[in-house]
Amino acid sequence: MKSLKKHIETICKRAHEAAPLVAKLSTEVKNQVLGRLAEILLSRREEIKRENEKDLKKARGKLSPAMLDRLTLTDKRIEEMARGVREVQALSDPVGQVVKSWTRPNGLQVSKVRIPLGVIGIIYESRPNVTIDAATLCLKSGNAVVLRGGSEAIHSNIFLGRLFRQAIQDSGLDPNILQVVDTPDRKAMEILVRQSRFVDLMIPRGGESLMKWMEEHSKIPVIKHDKGVCHVYVDEKADLKMAAEIAFNAKVQRPGVCNAMETLVVHEGIAGQFLPSMIRRFQTAGVEIRGDPATRRIVSGIKRATEKDWPAEYLDLILSVKVVSTMEEAIRHIQKYGSSHTETIVTEDATDAEEFLNRLDSSVVLWNASTRFNDGGQLGLGAEIGISTTKLHAFGPMGLEELTTTKFVVRGRGQIRE
Repeated sequence: MKSLKKHIETICKRAHEAAPLVAKLSTEVKNQVLGRLAEILLSRREEIKRENEKDLKKARGKLSPAMLDRLTLTDKRIEEMARGVREVQALSDPVGQVVKSWTRPNGLQVSKVRIPLGVIGIIYESRPNVTIDAATLCLKSGNAVVLRGGSEAIHSNIFLGRLFRQAIQDSGLDPNILQVVDTPDRKAMEILVRQSRFVDLMIPRGGESLMKWMEEHSKIPVIKHDKGVCHVYVDEKADLKMAAEIAFNAKVQRPGVCNAMETLVVHEGIAGQFLPSMIRRFQTAGVEIRGDPATRRIVSGIKRATEKDWPAEYLDLILSVKVVSTMEEAIRHIQKYGSSHTETIVTEDATDAEEFLNRLDSSVVLWNASTRFNDGGQLGLGAEIGISTTKLHAFGPMGLEELTTTKFVVRGRGQIRE
């Protein structure tokens, strides 16, 4: 334990010492690193897949199909990682941007300027592509980063971190900008979240248990990327064909991600028309349906939803279905059981839509669109470090700007305070 503690402290200290160097890098140099990284990812994809297969071999039979999907790196996903790096490379550099400026009556010129946060620690589960996404965003926003991925992806994460560090070194820079915790030992995480001397912010990405653990153990400020209990509400005035496509996409396209729908809420005025065919379509796709009493009266033979289902994040082909008598009831249900992540209303009534959008304070609320659009890339931020469910500092998809803070720069001509 003592040697592990020393190892993690050393990792964090190296990142801390490298942070001032990455903070002052020019946009040109940062983009050079990212361009090199994209090249390396594509040229070494076979090695990436071999390392990933080591993780998959251990995970088969232990993880659900949806979680295995999150863990798997295919040629397509490696290409998507490289494309994501290129997209961040093309984005405006937030560091040094003047957010606002003004002149005081005494002639002082005041500016609010974006600066890096410093050292960001990121704890995440399953998806090894997060190693590249997170480190790319941290580099472009001028931050050093310490990455601690899940033990199930240890080989993939270590190798991807090694490739990123190579890209940094190839550009003549200090590779300590990026650190990967290279042990699956859970005690390493306990040590990491106590490194307040060297790490400025922790960003956990994972399930409810991880968030609770972070709340209890972290000595470093935390921005939670909590579970996604996402809802689609099909209003009485919905275009049912559109509603069917949105609901199916929100649940089935990638059920193992945080912006997938977990509960379908349907107005009773159209439930009898909409649910039979919709549920058959879900079942054909392998989705297990858990319905409230009204749903089970409309469609027989489906499992009963219990109180535990409504706040559940399944991350799997399981869906809860709730029938409501009014939109007010739908909103109250979402407010009670949701996780402030993503909610959609499907309706042709603009008044209903605006009320839904205004009253729900989830990080992203949508009208006539799939919950799957709560994503930094889809919303134009480039790659994202995750979707924050914490309202302080950042809320929703966190891109480059959300990985900076601001400082005040004041220019005077000899003014003194009276």
